[in-house]
Amino acid sequence: MDYRNKLVLAPMVRVGTLPFRLLAAQYGADITYGEEIIDHKLLKCEQRINDAIGSTDIVEKGTENVVFRTCDQERNQVVFQLGTSDAVRALTAAQLVCKDVAAIDINMGCPKAFSISGGMGAALLKKPDLIHDILTTLKRNLSIPVTCKIRLLNSTHDTVELARRIEKTMVSAVAVHGRRVADRPRDPANWSEIASVVDALSIPVIVNGDIFEYEDFQRIRAVTGASSVMVARGALWNASIFHPVGSPIEVVKREYVRKSILWDYDSKSTKYTLKEMIMHHTSLELPEGKAVTRSENLADIARVYGEDKYYESINTKRLGVAVGSNHALNGT
Repeated sequence: MDYRNKLVLAPMVRVGTLPFRLLAAQYGADITYGEEIIDHKLLKCEQRINDAIGSTDIVEKGTENVVFRTCDQERNQVVFQLGTSDAVRALTAAQLVCKDVAAIDINMGCPKAFSISGGMGAALLKKPDLIHDILTTLKRNLSIPVTCKIRLLNSTHDTVELARRIEKTMVSAVAVHGRRVADRPRDPANWSEIASVVDALSIPVIVNGDIFEYEDFQRIRAVTGASSVMVARGALWNASIFHPVGSPIEVVKREYVRKSILWDYDSKSTKYTLKEMIMHHTSLELPEGKAVTRSENLADIARVYGEDKYYESINTKRLGVAVGSNHALNGT
């Protein structure tokens, strides 16, 4: 994986699923991060091949919940983001997925209480020795690229020094979110401070923060000197941000729904993502928002967006595949 001069979809909880990653890639994202998965969760999982839809699934034993779903189509661009606070546990978890993804990324920037209380995410920023242990353990034992995503520290000097220590672990790249742990999304990202990190490192730095339209990719490159840019909310609100021309949000939503149907994705995740799109552009109190909120499954969501015939056709084909597989198993 080459991390230079790339447009990157950021990891987003409940959003960075297979349908959304493929949607972003369709519009021009070169690298797509999945949502963060905690190592403890992965250790309860097993890999399964889903012949019915052509995916590789990481399934939680006992609950049968699909924790992560991927496919050959994204094999060379999907990054699995791992939440961890232990090197051995991180390696065990990463080994479950490393043959099906392009790279492993360690989350060192999440400021949420859940992550910090477990010693994960932004809590790692205060533990450079542990960072070194985790990254070097993964680098020694995995054959795919290893990266991490951090936030700005209290001072530019501290951020640069941490980034230099990370570079010494021989990771392939580091992503830097231009906010500190205490900052909120409404606080402006500090692009100029990221520039100091870019200047200090020889490995690629992926810059992140306040990318809301295609032109922002070039703006942040000009300010920071970085060649690769990561976008989160801007992509959530319209995944066609990766394309110079882009598409109307109505077109993007329908394409997202079709991908969710095609890959038989959890309707709760699909609803959540659609509601985030709707809230940004209009309101959940309008007919579309109310209809999505009432939806109980993918069939309901398909009807909202006029994709009910597509839903029926995909499920008919899927049923045919299942019947054919049963006949083959029974020798009939």
